[in-house]
Amino acid sequence: MTQILQILNNHKDEKYGDFLAKLVPTEPRSAFIGIRSPVYKKILKEIAELPEKEIADFKGTLPHQFHEENALHICLINNNKNFDSCLSDLENFLPYITNWAISDGLRPAVFEKNKNKILPKIKEWVADSKPYTIRVGILLLMKFFLDEAFDPSLLELPAAVRSEEYYVNMMTAWFFAEALVKQWDSTIPYILNNRLDPWTHNKAIQKARESFRITPEQKEYLNTLKVKIQKDKK
Repeated sequence: MTQILQILNNHKDEKYGDFLAKLVPTEPRSAFIGIRSPVYKKILKEIAELPEKEIADFKGTLPHQFHEENALHICLINNNKNFDSCLSDLENFLPYITNWAISDGLRPAVFEKNKNKILPKIKEWVADSKPYTIRVGILLLMKFFLDEAFDPSLLELPAAVRSEEYYVNMMTAWFFAEALVKQWDSTIPYILNNRLDPWTHNKAIQKARESFRITPEQKEYLNTLKVKIQKDKK
């Protein structure tokens, strides 16, 4: 057992591991040690005392065995203050992301400070074939490019995604729900013109209508824009 894995096991919570396994049904129960999110701050301080080689070996030994190793890996990427190094670490790790709970923890501050530099990579990831790489691309687009850095043309990226993967389509719906909240005028044409697949279209409307940041009038209007989904004939 490596020192890092030993540190993780020192914070083991079996009951929380049971809870996590239910939240992430795509992974077996055996993949979870059981560590609560706030504990990772303490863990990061503990592993900061380890030799740099130990941390480098941890990041380079993939895939990890446990969900919590993956979660720690995301924390290390988020805390990397060097853009090029952070990007390299993330690209090495992307193929090994296998669930939403790991992908959705990603938010490197250095990317947020260098939006123009990360945008070409986000475009690549959204157009990728691997579901969680796509999800990461749309997630970062949502986190970094729906406010002051918004460009209406960027809405085309997730609108063009077509996938059979639930966690890709749910991310696209989440993106458009947030876009409706923050950039209504630019986003509503994508709903009016049925630019999304029917399931994602309706899910985006549902998630937007659940938001307290959408006005009652907007919610009523969105409700009229839901589409019927044809069931496959057997």
